[in-house]
Amino acid sequence: MIRNQARFASVAVLALLSCPLFEAAAQQQVPAAPAEQPAAQAPAAPVFPKPDPKNFTASSPSKEVIDSFLQASWGFDPNRVWQTQAILKTQVDGLSKVIIYVGDKTGKQKPMPFLFFVLPDGKHIIAGDDVYPFGEHPYTAARALLQQGATGPYRGSATKDLELVEFADFQCPHCKDAQANMDKLVTDFPKAHIVFQNYPLERIHPSSKTAASYAVCVAKQGGSSAFFQFADAVFGNQDGLATPDGTTMTLNSAVTKAGLDPTKISACAATPATDQEVEASVKLAQDLNINQTPTLMVNGRQVPIGGVPYDTIKEIVLYQEKLDGIAQ
Repeated sequence: MIRNQARFASVAVLALLSCPLFEAAAQQQVPAAPAEQPAAQAPAAPVFPKPDPKNFTASSPSKEVIDSFLQASWGFDPNRVWQTQAILKTQVDGLSKVIIYVGDKTGKQKPMPFLFFVLPDGKHIIAGDDVYPFGEHPYTAARALLQQGATGPYRGSATKDLELVEFADFQCPHCKDAQANMDKLVTDFPKAHIVFQNYPLERIHPSSKTAASYAVCVAKQGGSSAFFQFADAVFGNQDGLATPDGTTMTLNSAVTKAGLDPTKISACAATPATDQEVEASVKLAQDLNINQTPTLMVNGRQVPIGGVPYDTIKEIVLYQEKLDGIAQ
């Protein structure tokens, strides 16, 4: 139970579906009972505890701001409902403790408490062991940062009305698996600006930064088209990155498949300028508080996509389009 609540807290702020909601979706796919049998009684909507006025001691944030934040985070799921239970002062000036209850309209998910602290700036919360954006429009600042700083190779539209930025590591198995869903996004959202940003986690993937350096040079010398040919080849032969010699062979082979000269790309990859470009992409990820790969930013909204069904990712992108008033 503690493990499920911890996962729920994390995905709640990041606007992904929790395990109980996945289970509810599966239950809805069960075939209906035969016609001659009486229909099963529909489960009741969740019953939340009645809020106590004594638990609203902080002047901010308001219930309206909390609701706007939750609507932005969870509104993609039409079955999810919530109630603000408390907005409490703490011993720290300006730091408020917020408690809400979350359930779903079908009544199949038991209401669960969710707690977070709103920082004095009113723009961030602490939930679990991390800090997340908060407010009526929680993704605006990250969106602006990405529009300026996400300069990696891209597919789709040159305009950034709908910008999807993938932060990935070439040696990360989950990043390899996520590429099929990224290809689907390219097809389903032709008006989107879909960017690849290097985020090598060198501490756990020793060859990832070398691969990122090659990728920067491929994009610089061959453009976005050559980059995505290179990326497909590297992810397709990811096991080759397990050793230094294998890394060199895998990357040179991928460069050749992209139609470029491995000697020139290798020389470019070894320059301080290329290293600085990779580090700038890593810093962008860190500034956005991205702590796992692959992560997709949808107009500033952080969506960890490792192992997430494509339909869920698409649903979130469609909802963010609606929030931002983007015509499909």
